[in-house]
Amino acid sequence: MQMKTIRILVADESLPFITAFRQAISKDPSLKIIGTAGSWEEMQKEILELRPNVLILSSAPLGGQNPVTVMGRVHSVSHHIPMIMIGSGKLLEKEAAAGFSAEYIQMPDLRKKESFSAFSNEICVKVKLLANPFGMSFSSPPNAYIRTDLRYHVIAIGASTGGTEATAQIMESLPKGMPGVVIVQHMPASFTRMYAERLNRISQMEVSEAKNGDRIERGKALVAAGGLHMYLKKDAQGYYVRCAEGEKVNGHCPSVGVLFDSVAETAGSDAIGVILTGMGRDGAEGLLHMKKAGAYTVGQDEESCVVYGMPMAAYELGAVMKQAPCQAIAGILAKQVKADGLSEK
Repeated sequence: MQMKTIRILVADESLPFITAFRQAISKDPSLKIIGTAGSWEEMQKEILELRPNVLILSSAPLGGQNPVTVMGRVHSVSHHIPMIMIGSGKLLEKEAAAGFSAEYIQMPDLRKKESFSAFSNEICVKVKLLANPFGMSFSSPPNAYIRTDLRYHVIAIGASTGGTEATAQIMESLPKGMPGVVIVQHMPASFTRMYAERLNRISQMEVSEAKNGDRIERGKALVAAGGLHMYLKKDAQGYYVRCAEGEKVNGHCPSVGVLFDSVAETAGSDAIGVILTGMGRDGAEGLLHMKKAGAYTVGQDEESCVVYGMPMAAYELGAVMKQAPCQAIAGILAKQVKADGLSEK
């Protein structure tokens, strides 16, 4: 996949704010700050000259103008530029952002590493969803279809930081007719539906946000809803998912580990597990359980990861049977599930 750079303009008078935002996106190579503005005049000029994909504002006044006035003036210059306001969590700030269809993110306590990590992840996710970058190339023929009895019937994918793009790269390159795919991407609640819709637009498979009881079907993929764990289950008709609230596992809900453990228990050797870029260890032990149950397991390599945390932890446990760059994973999956190759349909 040829990664498209998302161009960001940051408008604020505060150097600490700009520095914090820069640090929050620093590990994602697809995001780039193309300019900063400390006044409305500077911002207007840079919007027209630089053509940013996303505008970042703080809730603080800009050049003596309150954020409501600033957002209104942005609309007068460009109706189409998406905006994200970063504020202190006050109701008036959130209402102001909502009034201009802008996203709102609360600034965390910068002294706490865990809260800043969550803030960083939320920013990266929201910027990408708003910018909605496409224009990626398929590694399989556009109408390729798997025409064979399948060797595996479930593919489980888990990802965190950097995973929105890694998973998109894989999903857009998978042929039609692949086994059912279940995906856990660490993402704030309410954004998983938007992410699933994005994957559906770029994928040859049908992608949707998972609902309790959804069936696992060939050519379809389910993305775990934010705030709900997703479990693989099986009955007389085949595989399906159970989605339920629960305590965070490995610091996350949904948790990759929860999904992988359920796949190991339910599908065993009928599944493939894929662990992608992400911070921490979520899913590492679950992937090992899948491998021990007979599943084929794949891990993203260090060079193509935004954060080589989860795949590294899985690799060090001996859970990864095949380590590969992200751009090669779709091809590996297609090869594993079929016996007689791709055919045009």
